[in-house]
Amino acid sequence: MACGDPQSSVQTRPDPGSWPRVDGLKPRGTPRTSRMSKRRTWVLVLVHVLVLGHVVHWLVAGRTLTPVEPSEAMQTLELGFVNAGFVLFAVAILATLIVGRFFCGWVCHLVAYQDLCAWLLARFGWKPRPVRSRLLVWVPLGAALYMFVWPSVSRALAGGASPSFVPHFTTDDLWATFPGPGIAVITLLVDGFLIVWWLGAKGFCTYGCPYGALFGAAERVAPGRIRVTDACSGCGQCTAHCTSNVRVHEEVARHRKVVDPGCMKCLDCVSVCPEDALYFGFRAQGESRATQTTSRKAKRAYDFTWSEELFGAAVFGVTLAAVRGLYELVPFLLAIGLGVIAAASAVAAWRFVRARDFTFQELVLRRDGRITGAGFAASAGALLGLGFVGQSGFVQWHERAGERELVAAGPLAGPERVERITNAREHLELAARVGLTTSPGLELQLASILREQNDLDGAARHFERAHELAPKRTAPLLGLASLAIARRDLARAEQLLVETLALDPTEPTATAWLDRVRTELAR
Repeated sequence: MACGDPQSSVQTRPDPGSWPRVDGLKPRGTPRTSRMSKRRTWVLVLVHVLVLGHVVHWLVAGRTLTPVEPSEAMQTLELGFVNAGFVLFAVAILATLIVGRFFCGWVCHLVAYQDLCAWLLARFGWKPRPVRSRLLVWVPLGAALYMFVWPSVSRALAGGASPSFVPHFTTDDLWATFPGPGIAVITLLVDGFLIVWWLGAKGFCTYGCPYGALFGAAERVAPGRIRVTDACSGCGQCTAHCTSNVRVHEEVARHRKVVDPGCMKCLDCVSVCPEDALYFGFRAQGESRATQTTSRKAKRAYDFTWSEELFGAAVFGVTLAAVRGLYELVPFLLAIGLGVIAAASAVAAWRFVRARDFTFQELVLRRDGRITGAGFAASAGALLGLGFVGQSGFVQWHERAGERELVAAGPLAGPERVERITNAREHLELAARVGLTTSPGLELQLASILREQNDLDGAARHFERAHELAPKRTAPLLGLASLAIARRDLARAEQLLVETLALDPTEPTATAWLDRVRTELAR
């Protein structure tokens, strides 16, 4: 079972009028206030203070430690750069193999944002219920394989050599592998906040996080577990206060410990237990292997029928393809978050259309066959979302079609090349017209096409637009320099080439052109 996938002892058909299903858990007794939640909050605050200190050190010193972020391990596997992120990821996985998923619960910044969102919603009386899906729960594992395994596999299939591992622990561009501030904020809002409202607490951990998939796999073999003594009365307070959506009272009743790999060792269950029956440990006193394995595996309850599962999975795939890399802005994890939200929203919309009464989380959207005000607002939002995904897919398809035409035109000459170049221009110009904005890559492709077609003014406009969108790239400046040379504006060409070398002093084309331009200017 993957991260945060809750269990139930009863398998029932999903209720079309309530989404997700009502849990039915009614804990007994009065719980304690969790001391661990406050401690964990302060630890997560300290994590963010350290992150801020890292950024400040880079801004002041100009060079600092490479990002301490698990995603940086991709550079290690693809390029051989052994960096701080890879070391952190490796140490965290090794620690998880022993003590379980403490890293997720106590260190991860996205978990902090999701918990903050759940807390804020609770202040308004909303407690989103967790969504249970058979197919979407595999998204994190697929994302992990794509990020950390597929690059090596594809390189091997292409006959490429494995990279040589070299230390790479400092950088002068801390933000090089991250999106810009605007997209970073949107990613945090979608993956850290919005997804909690749609899919319940730890929604991104359950249905989107590739790192969580690997931590969950390590958790399965970890001896460190939440365990129970005979003092347990089965009151259910542990489950009611678990922010990882684990059915703690059922787990300990069956296995004498929590075996769900979604358990992030937040220890709230331990802290609120009225009987002090729960504890973290490596082995229960007197526990034998037999007591660990004889419990019958519980049936799982899901919110989707199989047809809804397949429909949601299809919507997820289409959305991911439509928005990932859109305008060279949307990163992979943001695209995953949007895809999962779109999948859940599509299933909810299907039920909304069919059911006489329908409630989405805390919102009543239909009552006695009539659409409520919240229902009209949700419908408008769903239509906007559908339009955005459709338009994004249209733009991306024409961009890819234009790129394919340019690749096909590469080895050609004469009328065949002219035809391919013309087709590429039509696709790319359509993508530019329909899109909400354009990408630097698209602008560079259009500029190159117009330069080949001797439309130097048009090419210059697209090179300048590419430079506006990506001021740190050298290609737009080189393109403008090539146009200046073609027009014999050598002073302008020299200026552009100097700017190019200021961005990348090792750029060979700029160095060669600058030597020739200065030679001609000196005559």
